[in-house]
Amino acid sequence: MNRTVGWILAALALAAGWHLYGWQGVVMAVTVLVFWLLLQFNRSLRVMQNAGRSPIGRVPSAVMLHSKLKPGMTLMDIVQISKALGRQVTEEPQTWAWSDESGATITVTMKHARLESWHLTRPETSPEPEDSGTGPASP
Repeated sequence: MNRTVGWILAALALAAGWHLYGWQGVVMAVTVLVFWLLLQFNRSLRVMQNAGRSPIGRVPSAVMLHSKLKPGMTLMDIVQISKALGRQVTEEPQTWAWSDESGATITVTMKHARLESWHLTRPETSPEPEDSGTGPASP
C-alpha cells in the first residue's frame, strides 16, 4: 500500500471515530491502527526469520524466482518469495542479486523502494561430447 494512502486512511479512521462515538471512537481507531502495525511488524519478523535460515544471496532456483517477480514489488516481498536475503551489488541504484547452485543469477534493481527491473543471467554451458554408444572402452 502506498504510504500516503495509509496515512489518509488512518486520519479518516480517527476522524470517523471522533465523529461517530467521540473519544471512545478515537480510542477504538487508535487500537485498530496499533493492531494493524503489529500485524505488519509480525510479518516482517517472520520473513526475516525465514530468510535468516538460508545463506545470503542463495536461492534454490533463480529461474523460479525470476518467474515470480512483478514490477512494483517491495524488497520485503522479494525476500519473502526467495526465502533468502539478497547480496547487495550496488548502492545507487539499489541492486540486489541472488544465485543458485547452477550459477544462474537474478539481479533486481529497486527504485523508490519498489522493483523497477530484473535480469536473469545463466552460465555458459560447454557442449557435452556425444556418446557413441559403443559401450565401455577396453583397457
